Amino acid sequence: MALDKHGIAKRISKELQDGFYVNLGIGIPTLVSNYVPEDINIVLHSENGLLGMGPFPTEAEVDADLINAGKQTVTTLPGSSFFDSATSFTMIRGGHVDLTVLGAMEVSENGDIANWKIPGKMVKGMGGAMDLVAGTENIIVAMTHTNKRGESKLLEKCKLPITGLNCIKKIVTDLAVLEIKDGAFHLLERAPGVSIEEIQEKTAGKLVVEGDIPEMEV
Repeated sequence: MALDKHGIAKRISKELQDGFYVNLGIGIPTLVSNYVPEDINIVLHSENGLLGMGPFPTEAEVDADLINAGKQTVTTLPGSSFFDSATSFTMIRGGHVDLTVLGAMEVSENGDIANWKIPGKMVKGMGGAMDLVAGTENIIVAMTHTNKRGESKLLEKCKLPITGLNCIKKIVTDLAVLEIKDGAFHLLERAPGVSIEEIQEKTAGKLVVEGDIPEMEV
């Protein structure tokens, strides 16, 4: 069975390491904050000027003045700090973010990502994605394996406007965990109950399947 968005976020939370500074993009990535393992300490960074975000608030905890870069209300942890966007982007451009988790519309087998614009549709803008893909070495994409029309989002080449080139290392979809290397998607794990054949059918780019592929632990 394919994972829902919370399942994707929960699997990505296993990639977090103690001491990491982490930026979570808009959409599915923001949900990762709800699944941070209790035995590690990380610092969540937001482009609008916040270090030290906690999980999403309950209805009683909502503070309209505390928001992330996607304008969602958030909580803060003890020791959190606030600053302007210029300082926030200096952190990103200076290579001080250890892990970035981004959503995507398309990812190519070469590690290119398109995640900000569909021609002909209104968009709010690039946001911080272009800076994040340039300033972070470790980037994981969180997305569904196919779009709403059932078309693969893992392609030989991206068709939509590019956000960054050759920058994505790992992808977690509702069907699989994949690593990008040597110009191909390498299948590492599959969602519980999902067959390798289904993943192959829904992956348009080059897919490498080697050995026994385990199911994800979520």
